[in-house]
Amino acid sequence: MAAVAVASACGPTQLQAGSTAASASSPPIPGSLLSEARPIGTGPRFTLSASGPVSGHCVSSLGPRFGVHIEVFAANQVLLLPAGIGARQPWKELNGRITRARCYGALVTLDPTGLVLVRAGERLTLAAMFRSWGEPLSRTRLTSFTAKQGTQVSVFVDGRPWHAAPPDVPLTPHAEIVLEVGPHVPPHSSYTFPPGT
Repeated sequence: MAAVAVASACGPTQLQAGSTAASASSPPIPGSLLSEARPIGTGPRFTLSASGPVSGHCVSSLGPRFGVHIEVFAANQVLLLPAGIGARQPWKELNGRITRARCYGALVTLDPTGLVLVRAGERLTLAAMFRSWGEPLSRTRLTSFTAKQGTQVSVFVDGRPWHAAPPDVPLTPHAEIVLEVGPHVPPHSSYTFPPGT
């Protein structure tokens, strides 16, 4: 039996085809869901750290924030947003999650789940998020990946296609944003946000 990495809000879970996720009493994962699962990409093109500038004023506490969930797929694999986008070092981590940083910008990622925390009152777009990440985003570029000739980076907001330029997508409360370059991945239309985001 082959193992499959299922990307979820908490990270990858290794599963055997037809196996149960947690216990013998759990129902098996439906084949239709397994067929949509994508592996988490490995190697230098997929393991990108946060290297861009902090967006907005960098302040010592997170303060009130709302959540936006961003999923990135390239070459039919998951590309995780790293912890630390929009946070200045030094920082403290616990189990891959930033628990304290020198300061926090207008948008920040504390862990690699795709949850972006945006300071209340800020009006930001994907352009600001990718700038803070230190990665390019355009109609034909998604980090180090380029769309094949005649195609573009696909963007979905809450499961619906976004037809304007990818950097122009607004970061609004509880938006589910999916970006893809390569084979089509059926986009999620929603995300279960943690309480308080």
